[in-house]
Amino acid sequence: MPILARAMFGLVNWAARNGLAESSAPETSAAAGRKARRTGVKGETYAYWYLRRNGYVMIARNFTSRGMKGEIDLVGYDGATLAFVEVKTRTSTRDDVGSPEDAVTRDKQRHLSRMARQFLREYRAGQTPFRFDILAVEAPPGQSPVVRLHKGAFSAQ
Repeated sequence: MPILARAMFGLVNWAARNGLAESSAPETSAAAGRKARRTGVKGETYAYWYLRRNGYVMIARNFTSRGMKGEIDLVGYDGATLAFVEVKTRTSTRDDVGSPEDAVTRDKQRHLSRMARQFLREYRAGQTPFRFDILAVEAPPGQSPVVRLHKGAFSAQ
C-alpha cells in the first residue's frame, strides 16, 4: 500500500472525525443545495482517499461527457478490473432518508451504465474488464464516517 495514500487518508479521516456535515442553521433552499454539494464533495474526497488506501489506482474523478447529463464520481483500477464508483454520502440520522445505497435506483444504474460505455469508448478501453461499485459514506454530525464498499453492486444495463 502506497505510503502517500495511507498518510493522506489518515489526514482526511482525522479531519472527518466529527462528521462531514457543517453546522445546521435555518437556511434557504439555495443555501441547502450549496451545503448538500459541499457535503457531497467532502464525501467524494473521503471516498477517493479511502479507495487509494485500499489499493485502487484512480484514473478519473467526476467524469463527464459532452452531450450527456451527469457524471461518474470515481473511476479507477482495482487490480486488472476497471471500477466505476458511485459515491453516496449521508449526514442525516433520520430514518425516512434511507441508506446511501438506496439512492442508486434502477434509473441511476442505467444512467451510470451509459456513462461507463461512453468512458470506455472515449478511452478506447472496450476490452477492459469492468464493474460498478457503490461506496456509501454515513457521517452523522459529531461522529466519524462509516464506509461501506459494495464491489460489483450492479451489472451494466
